[in-house]
Amino acid sequence: MKIGIDARMYGPKQAGLGRYVQQLITGLLEIDSENEFVFFVRDVRDPLLTSPYKGEGKVSVVVADIPWYGLAEQIKFKKIIQKEKLDLMHFPHWNVPLFYNDPFVVTIHDLIMYHYPRPEATTLGPIKFWLKDRAHRIVLRHAVKKAKKIIVTSEFTRQDVHETLGVELEKMAVTYQAPVVRTQNTINKTQLLNKFWINKSYVLYVGNSYPHKNLDRLLKAWGIFEKKFGFDYQLVLAGKESVFYTNLKSYVLCPKSAIFVGYVPDDELAQLYSSASLYVFPSLYEGFGLPPLEAQQYGAPVVSSSASCLPEVLGESALYFDPENVEQMADAIHRGLTDENIRFQLKQNAAENLKRFSGERMARETKNIYENYVLRPFSS
Repeated sequence: MKIGIDARMYGPKQAGLGRYVQQLITGLLEIDSENEFVFFVRDVRDPLLTSPYKGEGKVSVVVADIPWYGLAEQIKFKKIIQKEKLDLMHFPHWNVPLFYNDPFVVTIHDLIMYHYPRPEATTLGPIKFWLKDRAHRIVLRHAVKKAKKIIVTSEFTRQDVHETLGVELEKMAVTYQAPVVRTQNTINKTQLLNKFWINKSYVLYVGNSYPHKNLDRLLKAWGIFEKKFGFDYQLVLAGKESVFYTNLKSYVLCPKSAIFVGYVPDDELAQLYSSASLYVFPSLYEGFGLPPLEAQQYGAPVVSSSASCLPEVLGESALYFDPENVEQMADAIHRGLTDENIRFQLKQNAAENLKRFSGERMARETKNIYENYVLRPFSS
């Protein structure tokens, strides 16, 4: 079977979606010696073009330098895909060309556009935002209607898609992601922390800064934590620079002890995780929530929002708070830093929780979906 995968968002710089694509491709190439794969990438410099698997007769890479979410994606990308005469195409995000009617599966990570469709989550004006939002909803609804099978990354998202879009539960399959194993940089801990102006014990957040990530409330909670408990810590926020991070930096209530370190390469990020006293995840809505699992992998206790899928993913391995209650968030951070019994239990529970997630398992479950549904259309 010849399977295509849209890999234009491949890699860690594209946040959780990029990691999903990277993990999926890596896993499939490790376990699947039967099927042929075609990966569509944005750039001639893409690492997939120099993949060790390329040239073995089972992998080819096609450059499709087409931005996502635009008109060219709807017209040109469709033609590029169809030239490859695939048996099945996998779109790892909802941006499926509207007139692509060959067999495909799609991964829906979340329905953020339905639950937090706020104009402040974009740099567009209100009219352009409204038009863009409506267009995206049309594309998403087409994707879930025409897909042979829908992959979702949590049971929470499966139920959300069912309730919000009316998709039958049987048409969807849950495949969990897994935290990425990183090699730590050879630079020593002190040098790395000095590079980022970290000179105290710190609480870490890793991720982007979209409004639903709730970082404005995290900064408020951090201010409360400092005033209420007087502890001498720093709050370190790591994530790709964006207009939203810029806005947070100029936020009038932003504490001086909050440090914004920008995008951190994987090898350095591993050290940031392992050196953190605590990891905090204040999100209002997630389809899976990978960063807390990554923090657990490096031994950092986790305090987390109790919203959306996070209790499903983290189970008993996190200390939870209401993400809309900044006082409760501040108290959770304090307990996570100072209660040694809780810290010990969180680390113990995290070790067990991490056993539920495997990149190999995700790849095998996805391969099973490809092979079971490519020749059996879903009757809608």
